[in-house]
Amino acid sequence: MKCSGVQVLRCQLTLYNSSMVSARVLSLLTVLWGFAGSAGCNRPPTQSPSQHADPVLRARKEKDLTYRNDRNSPLRDEDKARFGGLDYYPLNPQYRFRVTLHRYPAPTNLRLATNTGEQRDSLRYGYFEFSASGQTCQLQVYKVMDSLEGSGTHLFVPFRDASSGKETYGGGRYIDLQENTTGIYDLDFNIAYNPTCAYGQNFSCPLPPRENTLSVPIPAGEKKFSIK
Repeated sequence: MKCSGVQVLRCQLTLYNSSMVSARVLSLLTVLWGFAGSAGCNRPPTQSPSQHADPVLRARKEKDLTYRNDRNSPLRDEDKARFGGLDYYPLNPQYRFRVTLHRYPAPTNLRLATNTGEQRDSLRYGYFEFSASGQTCQLQVYKVMDSLEGSGTHLFVPFRDASSGKETYGGGRYIDLQENTTGIYDLDFNIAYNPTCAYGQNFSCPLPPRENTLSVPIPAGEKKFSIK
C-alpha cells in the first residue's frame, strides 16, 4: 500500500527568497557547534556524552542560539526575549532511512507554489522510496532552479504527513540534501525542519506539492513552533 508521496542563519534568509535552510547551512550546523550558550540564556539541561556527541542534537542547539541572537533571525523581535528553543521530537533512528535516489531519465519542469502566491521554477528530479508505519512511501525530490543553489547539487525534499497541522507545521517541512555520485542517501527525518514562514514573519516559502503528502505520520524532526 502506497502513501501518495507526489520539503544559522543568513543563508536561510537568502535561499529561496529567505525561506529555506540551504544544504550549505545544514552542513555548517553539523560541524560548527563550538559554543554552547550565550549571555542571558538559561543553563541547558545536563546531557549525556552521547547526546553532546550527536551532530543532530548539536545542530539543534546551535540553531536555537542563532534564532535567539542573530539579527537576521526569522523570529519577530518581540518573540526573541521569550524564545526558549524550537520544539522537536526525540531522536528516533527508525526514521532515518538509507535510500536510493531513483533519478528520472528526463526530469520534468514544474513550478512550486508558495504561501505568498509566487511560484518557483523547479525540476522534478527523482524520488525516494522507503517504508514507514508498515507502508511503502514515496517522496519526490526536486531541484529549485531560481534558488542560490540553482541547478547545482542541492536536492530539496518538501513534504507533509499525517502530523501536519497537528503536532507539526501545517505548511509542511523540508529536508535538504547534497547530491552525490553514489545515488545513496541518508533520508533522515530527524533533521526535518520548518520553513521560515512558520515563525510568524512574511517570508515566501515553497509549499510541498500534493504528490509529497504522506498518509502516515512522521514523528521525527521539528514540531510546530510556539512561544512558551
